[in-house]
Amino acid sequence: MHDNDTDPNCLFCKIAAKKIPSRVVYEDDEFFAFHDINPWAPIHFLVIPKRHIVSLAHLTDADAGLMGRLMALIPKLAQQEGCNPYPEGGFRVVTNTGKEGGQEIHHLHFHVMGGARPWARG
Repeated sequence: MHDNDTDPNCLFCKIAAKKIPSRVVYEDDEFFAFHDINPWAPIHFLVIPKRHIVSLAHLTDADAGLMGRLMALIPKLAQQEGCNPYPEGGFRVVTNTGKEGGQEIHHLHFHVMGGARPWARG
């Protein structure tokens, strides 16, 4: 990854670079996953690409492989973090995009939530 792949002012870029502490769930060359600081569910963590991508709306065809790998990683991490197995168990994946979509941090991120009915809050 090159310096121009990150935004020095981005909170999630700083977390992935370990300039801001977090409770790490997973890390490799492409992705970083960490526990949400304000969890909505018994299990709630975020998965981000390390490369600064502003939002889901900013993805291009060139990102298809990266996003496929991210989606394949999420169920493994959900199981690792204690989500009950499918079909009785499961988890929820949420991505907010833009102001009207509720996006607060402008770095593409996926909330993974599991446990007993975590989506009761919305």
